[in-house]
Amino acid sequence: MFLGRYDRPIDPKGRITLPAAFREALGDEGAVLTRGLDRCLYLFPRRQFQLWRERIRSLPITDQRSRALRRHIFAEAADATPDGQGRILLPGYLREYAGLETNVVIAGNDTYIEIWDAGRWAEMSAQFAASGDDAAAWDTLGI
Repeated sequence: MFLGRYDRPIDPKGRITLPAAFREALGDEGAVLTRGLDRCLYLFPRRQFQLWRERIRSLPITDQRSRALRRHIFAEAADATPDGQGRILLPGYLREYAGLETNVVIAGNDTYIEIWDAGRWAEMSAQFAASGDDAAAWDTLGI
């Protein structure tokens, strides 16, 4: 399980260091990095990516939205197995997609990790809190 939020710089080679707890949760199987929603990146443990892969593969290839989703997820994916120091490379095309330049937020999202530009994360968090959507989200859970 991936929990918590961590601020990290992007090094000159386009790498970030994953938090130790996240590296441990990824285990030895490695990870897959791809485009996410809301202009962030998703980092999946390989086993979780396999579950998504199977669901996406079951969608009809004759459906235009299914084809677009396949392209969005698979064509933009990259291996992201951490090196010995816990770093992963954020390929240039994925950094460009998510607007990642100097500092990122690495956010646990239960079964996967989101990687955000630090400024965009702050804006998104502030908008969510100011909109009252945080209370509405809790209401959907019946809490």
